[in-house]
Amino acid sequence: MSHTSGIRQARKQKTRQALLDAALELLEAQSLSSLGLREVTRAVGIAPTAFYRHFRSVEDLGVALVEEALGSLHPMIRTIVSTTGDGEERVARAVELIAGHVDAHPAHVRFIARERHGGVRAVREAIRDQLALFTVEVAEALAKDPVSAGWGEEDLAMLAQLYVDQMLVTASALLEAPVRGAERERVVRMAARRMRLIGIGRAHWLDGGVGGGGGG
Repeated sequence: MSHTSGIRQARKQKTRQALLDAALELLEAQSLSSLGLREVTRAVGIAPTAFYRHFRSVEDLGVALVEEALGSLHPMIRTIVSTTGDGEERVARAVELIAGHVDAHPAHVRFIARERHGGVRAVREAIRDQLALFTVEVAEALAKDPVSAGWGEEDLAMLAQLYVDQMLVTASALLEAPVRGAERERVVRMAARRMRLIGIGRAHWLDGGVGGGGGG
């Protein structure tokens, strides 16, 4: 790549990121289905026609926002499920990581929470696909844990889904709570209790009671 081409590519990437950032800010007050292309380009200071050098449509921009919001979470998810220590330590670490991400990226979390069941099909599907990938990654990590000895693939997938769903519930609850105060402490405490409950169920799933025995 020539020096000129490199500069041109860097400028294009900068404009693309500016469009994503502007859209994310505008989406703090509205849904993606109501977001106009001209709103986004006006916020960035470019002509509407220039938008198409970066995205095919606002829908396409929304999918890119999903990738930006959720794609970076894979390392955090892997850290949560691979954390060592006793049950209390693992739960505390998981909630801490989720809370830290929400505090650092509230607009991304709010966007996913709103658009997960929003009116733009391609974005809903992109979110679903990313969450499905999280579930697979969690299930693979859980399968390596000695506690999972004897578990079938179907039950591991179910357990992984429970953890992923709880992470989403926790993130949404933290998003609505003040950064500090009694409400925040209540949300953190409830999140930890729910994850401990999942852990207790996991420890006794193969005891032979109703539903035990694992599928595969």
